[in-house]
Parts: sequence; C-alpha cells; structure tokens
Amino acid sequence: MMKPIQVYRGQYLESSHSIHVAVVDKDGRLLYFYGDPERMTFPRSSLKPFQAIPLIETGAADSFSYDNAEIAIACASHAGELFHQETILRILERLGIQEDNLQCGTHTPWNLESYKELLRKGKDVTPVFSNCSGKHAGMLAAAIHMKEDIATYREVEHPHQQRILEAIATICDFPKEKIKLSVDGCGVPVHQLPLYNAALGYARLANPDSIKSVNRIDIVKRIRDSMVEFPEMVGGTNRFDTDLMKAYKGRIVSKAGAEAVQCMGLIQEGIGIAIKVEDGGTRAVNVAAMEVLNQLGYKEVNLFTNLDRYVHAPVLNARKEKIGEIRANFHLEEALSTEK
Repeated sequence: MMKPIQVYRGQYLESSHSIHVAVVDKDGRLLYFYGDPERMTFPRSSLKPFQAIPLIETGAADSFSYDNAEIAIACASHAGELFHQETILRILERLGIQEDNLQCGTHTPWNLESYKELLRKGKDVTPVFSNCSGKHAGMLAAAIHMKEDIATYREVEHPHQQRILEAIATICDFPKEKIKLSVDGCGVPVHQLPLYNAALGYARLANPDSIKSVNRIDIVKRIRDSMVEFPEMVGGTNRFDTDLMKAYKGRIVSKAGAEAVQCMGLIQEGIGIAIKVEDGGTRAVNVAAMEVLNQLGYKEVNLFTNLDRYVHAPVLNARKEKIGEIRANFHLEEALSTEK
C-alpha cells in the first residue's frame, strides 16, 4: 500500500511517509480523518497558544503591558530575526529581569540572515535566539506577577506549569490526569494527548464560543487575534505558519510543532485540524497540511504563489536545482458518526 506523502526523484518514487489527521469541529464532532485520529501525540509547540492562556488569565499580560505582538511571540516558534530579538528584550526589560533568567537554552537562529549577522559580529548565541524564548518570557511574567519562585518556573510542580496543564486539559477536553508529561526541547513540561483532542483545541482556538468560561472565551480570542494580526511573530520570514496566516488574512490560525506536527484552525468554520507525520519527517508535514486544506475546500492554496513551495515541495540538489518533488496522495475519510 502506497504511503500518503511520497518523495520523488525525477519521475521515480524514492521515499514515503505515513501520516495521521484529525479534523474536528468546535462542538467535538470528528468530521474527517486519515490514519489514526486517536493517536497519542506530543503536539509540542502546537500547544503554545494554550500555554499562553494563563499568561493572560493571571493578569500578568495586562500588568506588564503586553501588546498583541508580544502575545503572538508568547505563542511562537520564532526564527530569531532582529525584530524577534528586540521584542523579547523589551519584554524582559519590563519584567525587570535578564536574558540569564530564561531557562530555554539556546540554538543558532533559524533565519539564515540573522545567523550570518551573528557570525559577522562575532556575537554569542544567547537564550533570546531560542525559538521558545517568547514562551519562556511569558512563563516568567506570570510567575513574577503571581509572586512565585522564578528559579523553578520550568518544573512540573510549579504553580504556573499546573495552570498550563489545566488550560490544555480544559480547552482540548481531555482529563489532565490522563495527559502524559515529558520534557520538551526547551526544558519545560510537554503534554501528550490524542490527536483528536489537539484538533478540538484548535477548533476552539478558531471559534472559542463553545468554551464554558466567558472570561476564557475572551482570552482565547485575544490569543487567536494576536497570532493572526502578527503572523511574522509566530514564525518569521519563509516560515510556514507565517506564510499561511498572511495568505489567508484572518481565515486560518496555524502553529507547527516539532517532530512533524501541524495544527490549524479554520476561523469562519470553527474547525480544527491536527496532523502528525508518523516518522517525524518535517519535509512531509507542510505538504500534508496543504492537501488537507485543499480537500476541505480551501482550493486557493494552489493560487497563492508564496504557498506554492509547500503545495509542490521541491527536492533540490546541492546546486539548488529541482530534481524531484514531494507529493500528497491521500483522501480524507468522512467520519461514520458525527458524535465523538
């Protein structure tokens, strides 16, 4: 049986990837699926919008005068561009803390020009360059506002990590005692839950009206609207989430996760989508995401020139010549029942 994402060298199949997809509406109905929609999954950074809920709910965001761009970067896996760096540093200054207080570790910036600039200036790579520095700054903001220990803000027992666990469990409608916890790449707790529940969370991010708490409805709308208003903060130049949200201008909210996870919310429809590439192959996930959107009626994916490289992902050689293509070859299955 052919796998759904296929990698061609010339006209010949070379490799392939298996995927799992769940498409869910805001009321919890599984609409479409591919593979196993109940696959236990670490959505990784796709959950960052939900990890930002307590930043606002505690009052920390307002106390420290977060604007919408700063809310967006709290949800980001940013590329370490200059405007990302400056935004994080502004937040830290208002918090009255230093980069050293960020416990996210660091890595070279994903943006090539930012990396070249570092090399030209002979600068060290510091925690602000971590794609997760916005999330960590938000965690510190909440801990400071709540007068909690900031040295242990990463620990699962810390009150803020418990607030995050509750927020994820509630918006994704999955009991918190059933959420499996491990450690993310940036050192904070990471949450495992069924793919279906991640999709449900994104349906509610797209349209929060089915959330029981009126206060939380407003918070989730603020997060969604911030991401859509400032998509460049969520990713950066030539990043999938940024390009997709820019192209659809308020119709889609999108956030990738490590190990080939992609979650999207269709705002007008109140539909959430969660995708996991079984082997963690990141080259397959954007192609899968674009095909899911196409099958859900977003035919314009083939018209946006800035999205073409995700629809028809090229395989390049060392000379930057296109010598193949990554293609989607699958059809979503309609759920037999409209009830979960």
